[in-house]
Amino acid sequence: MASIDEGHARTRLLGLEQASRPGGTAAAAEVLSDEERYRGRWSTLSNTTLGVLMVTIDSSIVLISLPDIFRGIHLNPLAPGNTSYFLWMLMGYMVVTSVLVVSFGRLGDIYGRVRMYNLGFAVFSLFSILLAITWMTGPAGALYMILTRIFQGVGGALLFANSSAIITDAFPPDQRGVALGVNQIAGIAGSFIGLVLGGLLGPIDWRLVFLISVPVGVLGTVWGYVNLKEKGVRTPARIDWLGNTTFAIGLVSVLVGIVYGIEPYGGSTMGWTNPWVLLALCGGTGLLVLFVFIETRVAAPMFRLALFRIRAFTLGTLAALLAALGRGGMMFIMILWLQGIWLPEHGYSFVRTPLWAGIYMLPITFGFLVAGPVSGYLSDRFGARPFAMAGMALATVSFMLLELLPINFNYAAFAVLIFLNGAANGIFASPNRAGIMNSLPAAQRGQGAGMTTTGQNGAQVLSIGIFFTLVIVGLSGSLPHALFHGLTAQGVPAGAAHAVAKLPPTASVFGAFLGYNPIQSLLGPSGVLHHLSPAHAAYLTGRSFFPRLIAGPFRSGLHEAFDFAIVAMLIALAASWWMPSRRPGQEAAAKAQKASAA
Repeated sequence: MASIDEGHARTRLLGLEQASRPGGTAAAAEVLSDEERYRGRWSTLSNTTLGVLMVTIDSSIVLISLPDIFRGIHLNPLAPGNTSYFLWMLMGYMVVTSVLVVSFGRLGDIYGRVRMYNLGFAVFSLFSILLAITWMTGPAGALYMILTRIFQGVGGALLFANSSAIITDAFPPDQRGVALGVNQIAGIAGSFIGLVLGGLLGPIDWRLVFLISVPVGVLGTVWGYVNLKEKGVRTPARIDWLGNTTFAIGLVSVLVGIVYGIEPYGGSTMGWTNPWVLLALCGGTGLLVLFVFIETRVAAPMFRLALFRIRAFTLGTLAALLAALGRGGMMFIMILWLQGIWLPEHGYSFVRTPLWAGIYMLPITFGFLVAGPVSGYLSDRFGARPFAMAGMALATVSFMLLELLPINFNYAAFAVLIFLNGAANGIFASPNRAGIMNSLPAAQRGQGAGMTTTGQNGAQVLSIGIFFTLVIVGLSGSLPHALFHGLTAQGVPAGAAHAVAKLPPTASVFGAFLGYNPIQSLLGPSGVLHHLSPAHAAYLTGRSFFPRLIAGPFRSGLHEAFDFAIVAMLIALAASWWMPSRRPGQEAAAKAQKASAA
């Protein structure tokens, strides 16, 4: 039986043979000398890193600035029937990038990665402008922004799908770890930088949240068209329309089911029993199974299943998916922890908590920024496996230690632990990405990168659904009882207290997440607060009543979420352990030797 390396070499040779047929453009790229191919690589890295940083900042900047955006368009996201606007403003962008990156990676392989990447910069910039000039208000304004943000996500998907492949084409194997590490860490760090920017810009003017991307996007678009050169292998082929359609509808159905699954349904605290949610999840899963069958039958599939015969690609992609599954919901649950409990208990008004939550989360960004490039540099010399394993091991330990923190923690301990968690993911991300990209045939780097990114982005959406579900389940067990007795103790009539206590915990969680005073949001519309004594009303809507009420129930859900993250990290650690252990130079030499022998 042929070894993995032999199969890899033959796959690569087949790709070059197909690309060099009449009408192909790959041959020219392959005969470039090393000096020509790798010239201008650092400029290429700076442009692609700028693009990924911009996209990931924009994915999280809305997370913190949502209260200001909803106030700006005069919409109460907690009013009955409006929670879907909140969820889609938050997650629609992630859904569309998850769905499209594989298709756009494949288009990059066919028509040129640089061409697709530059188009992504232009599309992203255009829809950033359209978001900033929103003129409608109320539900119409929210719907306009959701649709425009989805199209902004199309530009983001074009950038995501092709940046790693462009960097891999531009750098020699012994420098790819550093290059991909800088790019990957910039992307992950952008998610946390966006939290601070959203908190700073939103209160000044919510339109600045979207305008800040415009000059960066215009600069990146012009710079890309002038600077970036096509150096990759292009493989002319027909577009797999049937595969693209089945994959898109199937994945959209699953992700939409996850989004609506975390909304209340009927008398249930969540929507997982909603027939439409079940239909979306089951139907979407069925379409994805059909998609896999289709991809084994078409001549030029969008999802090249043969790539999974490459051990480094398969295990690296699995590890990256599991790391994203464990990490994706963490930012969400940490913000809930800070905004709903810790910050109000330490003197911050609810309206100020979004900004300060972003600031207090900065140590995790510093961890990414410090560890990522160093890990990438070292993995170029010693191989990806030990660093990917070390990253997942440290992430596991950091989650275990976070479980030991009390709900009202000492911030110094919290900062150290989230710094370690950020460093752990930084240590893992660069070698993991380099190992994946180094394993791919040159003609299929865009497609392979898209497949990996789709797994990561989809896992992040799923992770938010899982983490949120665990927290709500933890709250629903004891929060209604605690809320009823807490309200009646402060003079709220039993009928009004019962009506509030039986509401799904989702409203309280959403309120805390958006920086609203949860008790004010729950009792305000009923007018009960006006009939209470000033002292009781002030205590109920103050900074301590709700955080102390929610702390115990929240802790239960928090620990279950951390347990889930620990399991995901341990499986990612096992997958990383099974990855090939060769250093990039050894692997390239072995492939060349196998290819010449073949």
